[in-house]
Amino acid sequence: MTGAVRAPRYDLPEPDAFTRPYWDAAAEGHLLLRHCRACDRAHHYPREFCPHCWSEEVDWVRASGRATLYTWSVVHRNDLPPFGGRVPYVAAVVDLAEGPRMMTEVVECEESALAIGMELRVTFRREEGCEAVAVFRP
Repeated sequence: MTGAVRAPRYDLPEPDAFTRPYWDAAAEGHLLLRHCRACDRAHHYPREFCPHCWSEEVDWVRASGRATLYTWSVVHRNDLPPFGGRVPYVAAVVDLAEGPRMMTEVVECEESALAIGMELRVTFRREEGCEAVAVFRP
């Protein structure tokens, strides 16, 4: 055997030329959204067209990083690497201040403190050799 085989990672993004600005901003601690110039609405996840009006007049804009908790679930078991080493964790959906709803994780918060509508701020999970991933904390 020439070396240990690493388990596949299911939590790592696969950046491409289109999403590279998003990941570069995340590495610098900034959350980017797509904003439509035609209907003046933001959206997330990043797309090359507006999901509201179908316009292709969309740009990257820096989000405020503010959000409110819409819903969550505490995950106590997950067999996919590396999630098993993180349990329990809080899988969540947040409403960004700019309007879009985003799937994420809430960190640095006791389960008993979670409440619908609680204010959150973006922070980033950073691991050596991996893209920075947006997560939220109180």
